[in-house]
Amino acid sequence: MTRADLDKQPIDVAQMFDDVASKYDRTNDVLSLGQDRQWRRAVVAAIDPQQGERILDLAAGTGTSSAPFHERGAFVVPCDFSQGMLAVGKQRRPDLAFVAGDGLKLPFADASFDAVTISFGLRNLHDTEAGLAELLRVTRPGGRLVVCEFSHPTWAPFRTVYSEYLMRALPPVARAVSSNPEAYVYLAESIRAWPDQRGLATLVQQAGWQSVAWRNLSGGIVALHRAAAP
Repeated sequence: MTRADLDKQPIDVAQMFDDVASKYDRTNDVLSLGQDRQWRRAVVAAIDPQQGERILDLAAGTGTSSAPFHERGAFVVPCDFSQGMLAVGKQRRPDLAFVAGDGLKLPFADASFDAVTISFGLRNLHDTEAGLAELLRVTRPGGRLVVCEFSHPTWAPFRTVYSEYLMRALPPVARAVSSNPEAYVYLAESIRAWPDQRGLATLVQQAGWQSVAWRNLSGGIVALHRAAAP
């Protein structure tokens, strides 16, 4: 299935995330075999938040990815389009300034943030390049972008095993731990249809970002892309 095929599917992505919100963090921990914690730490290290900096965490969900920035003394804005995720996040982390927002039309002024980041949410935007351009709009000149997203394992034999896990093992595991297992079938398809590391780097550059680079995590299951605003 291609990205175009996914975009044609009659699925309400916002409703899908609303449905899984209550068990979302636990399900991710189980499905990633605990590696999601390592990936979050890598994002924080790449952003390198400084005291008093303004950071946008887009597709923040319940705020699990935002909390470390807050703990480092930055002012972080967790932003998400799922009201269900925001409700759970506000209940669990009332100290964070949650904001509802569409990644293609962010409710922030130009150059509002020192750094912007999005983890495992970019592929859910209908227009990836437009979303990256919108993130650039709200970033100050010289500001930083970090994208953490599923990618393509670099070792071919492992890539085959990983693909089989996504489509065969992930749905039954999701049925055991998730409140909406069908959502994870869609997510698995979206991962398989997503560009590889170099393909995403090209999209980041085409959106206007500079100094684009990436590094692989967990053998390329996940890639961390970094860039700077001109």
